[in-house]
Amino acid sequence: MSKRLEGKVAIVTGAGCVGPGWGNGRAVAVRFAQEGAKVFAVDKNADAMAETLLRAQDAGGDITAWTGDATVSADVQAMVQACVERYGRVDILVNNVGGSRRGGPVDLSEADWDAQMAFNLKSVFLACKHVIPVMQRHGGGAIVNTASTSGIRWTGAAQVGYASAKAGIIQLSRVVAVEYAKHNIRVNTVVPGQMHTPMVEARLAGQRAGGNVDALLAERQARIPLGFMGDGTDTANAALFLASDEARFVTGTEIIVDGGMSVRCD
Repeated sequence: MSKRLEGKVAIVTGAGCVGPGWGNGRAVAVRFAQEGAKVFAVDKNADAMAETLLRAQDAGGDITAWTGDATVSADVQAMVQACVERYGRVDILVNNVGGSRRGGPVDLSEADWDAQMAFNLKSVFLACKHVIPVMQRHGGGAIVNTASTSGIRWTGAAQVGYASAKAGIIQLSRVVAVEYAKHNIRVNTVVPGQMHTPMVEARLAGQRAGGNVDALLAERQARIPLGFMGDGTDTANAALFLASDEARFVTGTEIIVDGGMSVRCD
């Protein structure tokens, strides 16, 4: 039985992780490598990709690391050029760069608002800008953008910059999907909910629970009807479907991966 991404070339941004375990980007890069893709893994922190590379290589995958800033156009252009030089084409783009900053419009500084827009939304815009022409030249491709349930619901904390940017990713994906459908380029969004990724211990517990990881995990899990938190592998499996030929008739839509959290009334 052939692998689901055999012969495909995939750029995965945000492929590193703040700690050991399954962050979304790391899980996507490794899962795609397992399924036969040649993975061009990108992060602004080379050290954050060390575990990603080891896991992908242990799975027998073909993976190349590239260091660059997804919010800087010149870096993104260089990323795409390097991928084409290494593998000859780009069939799949997964935009996974992102991170939250707590605060509503009064508390969040203007500088932090701008940084949230750049980190979460501009990074997607720039990658699409530079990758789509390559996909057009080679007859099409699949783009999978990572949003968040914060972009569609209140998820327990005021984070207006993050929530607005993630909502923007969903609409950006829909608009680009319609514009480029005639070029056989599909664009979809994965919308993860309250996942237990290394980000919880490394950053979120300090922001929201005074450093009490157990308290934050319990608070997040209580919102989920299925009664447990997913992790990056759940995000990766959704992205795998959307990137694969199994989703050939799927574009301009979202897969919500949140254990039912976003459909609750309370």
